[in-house]
Amino acid sequence: MDKIIINKVTSACLEIFSDKKEFELPSEYNYRHLPLCVIDAVFSIGVRYQGVTNTINKFCNYFKIDKFSANEELTVSGFLTLIEGQSIQSITDNIFINRQRTSARNGILKTEAVILFHQTLRKFHFESLNDVKRFATNSQLEDSIRLIPGQRSGISFKYFLMLAGTDDLIKPDRMILRFLESLGIKGITLYDSEILFNDVVGQMNSFGFNLTPRKLDNLIWNYQRQIGS
Repeated sequence: MDKIIINKVTSACLEIFSDKKEFELPSEYNYRHLPLCVIDAVFSIGVRYQGVTNTINKFCNYFKIDKFSANEELTVSGFLTLIEGQSIQSITDNIFINRQRTSARNGILKTEAVILFHQTLRKFHFESLNDVKRFATNSQLEDSIRLIPGQRSGISFKYFLMLAGTDDLIKPDRMILRFLESLGIKGITLYDSEILFNDVVGQMNSFGFNLTPRKLDNLIWNYQRQIGS
């Protein structure tokens, strides 16, 4: 990665986030059930986040699940058992109460994408939060998830892993790309953006910050949202 780009992004972040040295991630990064990470990751693409929160809450209320506390974690297979025998339309209308599609043109219901995401995880024996470290770098799993309609970019999968506890990834969506573009940095690939964020975090931490790429991603995402991007 070009040192000029690294230094430019680092300088901007040091100035903008000067009061965030001990920043902690928001509550959605503390889900105690892996299926909530899937639902959040799929429903969050291309929408305002409050709508995602509402969808998560409706699911949890329907099945009486505590998002952030669990005596027994709801597993991937557990989720599929909960919805077994119900149609996609019924789950959409009665559980998620959210009819969003993965894309405006020829997209499938996000409900269906969530189910397909869970079925793919189960195929690879990815069941709980404890499995994240084993599967975070599984290229076959990622390739299979990206075959689901609306998941081709891989952004949802990256964000799913971040929600599930992976610290060294970022979600290079429109907020992150707009931030980089505001600094005159264009054409950064997913791979390069992850390298960039790792390098920037390393420099920022040398100035007393306590960051990870995942934390910096969230800081930038919220900053862009606040300035109206």
